[in-house]
Amino acid sequence: MKHCSILGACAALLLTGPLAVASEKIVLIEHPTNETTVHTTKPETDAVGDVLSFANPVFDAANKLRVGSDQGFCIRTVVGKSWECMWTLLLADGMITVEGPFHDTGDSLFAITGGTGQYEGAKGHLKLHPRPGKPATRRP
Repeated sequence: MKHCSILGACAALLLTGPLAVASEKIVLIEHPTNETTVHTTKPETDAVGDVLSFANPVFDAANKLRVGSDQGFCIRTVVGKSWECMWTLLLADGMITVEGPFHDTGDSLFAITGGTGQYEGAKGHLKLHPRPGKPATRRP
């Protein structure tokens, strides 16, 4: 099974989510360029317990200006269907942490678990929406 990126996008990923801090909605685009999957069973075999780690650049809504990065990991929980993920979005004015299930197909909804700096006290959700495009990276 092949995918385009850690969070299901082919060329990039649209991140949206209202933040309770200021009832603010931010839109960011991830470029999945640095991802590694460690298989817990046979090489290249999708299995429960596989670990996917990543650290990718993140751009503004226009996909022109790099505004930060993200880093985190996912553990395969249901083969061919979903991963459980935790990661941090690092921006110039603070960080936002998120966690939840990432689905192999379609949108995924994550809980915003907190933040620092301008995002201190952040809560709400983060919606991951795959963007169409040519595969940039692969995943099991």
